[in-house]
Amino acid sequence: MKHKILLVALLAAFALESTAQIIEKNGQRINTITTAVPLLMIGPDARAGGMGDGGVASSADVNSMHWNAAKYSRIKDDMGFSFNYTPWLRNLVNDINLAYVSFYKRIDNVSTVAATLRYFSLGEITFTNEVGENLGTYKPNEFAIDAAYSRILTDKLSLAVAGRFIYSNLTQGQYVQGVETTAGTSVAADVSLYWEDEVSWFASTPATFAWGLNISNIGNKISYSKSNTERDFIPTNFRIGPRITLELDDYNSLSFQFDVNKLLVPTPPIYSDSLVNPDGSRVIEEGMDPNVSVIQGMIQSWYDAPGGFSEELREFSFAVGTEYWYTDVLALRGGFYYEDLTKGNRKYATLGVGLRYNVFGLDFSYLIPVTSDQNPLQNTLRFSLLFNLDGVGKAKSK
Repeated sequence: MKHKILLVALLAAFALESTAQIIEKNGQRINTITTAVPLLMIGPDARAGGMGDGGVASSADVNSMHWNAAKYSRIKDDMGFSFNYTPWLRNLVNDINLAYVSFYKRIDNVSTVAATLRYFSLGEITFTNEVGENLGTYKPNEFAIDAAYSRILTDKLSLAVAGRFIYSNLTQGQYVQGVETTAGTSVAADVSLYWEDEVSWFASTPATFAWGLNISNIGNKISYSKSNTERDFIPTNFRIGPRITLELDDYNSLSFQFDVNKLLVPTPPIYSDSLVNPDGSRVIEEGMDPNVSVIQGMIQSWYDAPGGFSEELREFSFAVGTEYWYTDVLALRGGFYYEDLTKGNRKYATLGVGLRYNVFGLDFSYLIPVTSDQNPLQNTLRFSLLFNLDGVGKAKSK
């Protein structure tokens, strides 16, 4: 319980105070980019979880909303539904989790609509004041509701737009640092592209090449206080990457994919320890002012790192994944995720397996950290349950 109280206190403090503190680690300056509602960046499904948490160009499935909604228009079946469950911080507590429900329906040969619900529960938490007095037991939570429209533009290219409503209630109206808190809300949009074509690059082995691009969570800042004076960026993200799938024979296929990610929010600058501006704000010694509009922040994020071009390069993270299918029934997956030491230091390998039978599907994934830093998903098994509702109709007709 104490761990969860500390977690919520840290989240609330961040929501009200977004100024980063620069520290050193292994001789390198740590300058991690943080945002509000980080749950929007958590990979919700076990299939992508088994491939290094990447999927911007993976083959279309019911959970494409998070990775690239443009893939929906290329999905083979008419309708589908999934339920995904991810335990969180399982090494510390047993009631923090992420649930994700997804649905899609094909309208015609070129158009598909989809909707998802993402719900993050922080379990049951007891709040106390500065002297340890009990202020009550609450269940903080966050959720996001999405809707998307995906359309085939040409025989190779697809486009999608998605809308999102975000609700984040971390402190249940408690006073934090003397300020009354409130639930934060925001609206956001995604714009994505997906391109796919058959290629003959490997002699007699048929292959499919694809690439995807997704700019997600383009939306207004969020506030957790009634004064509304402090507003924080949500995690606007740029994701791009290719995939190649080899059809080895009539029964076996093998895919390789590579995702590149970058947060499109301002990098925290380095402030002076002693100098202040006439308005009382601290003087920026390196970097740029992060208190800008959402659009300006997206543009500025490409060149505002206080460490210059070399630090900008370190803000990219990478996911590599592979997937083997046998007769579209059994899948084996593996992957690796890399993030620079100075930008979060998430480095982990992943393993996964998938099963498909008639109208049902199951996916499992497991995360293996490769650094000494704790990962919220280590020693955790994620799973997804999928239903091919088009298959239900076909089964009845047979």
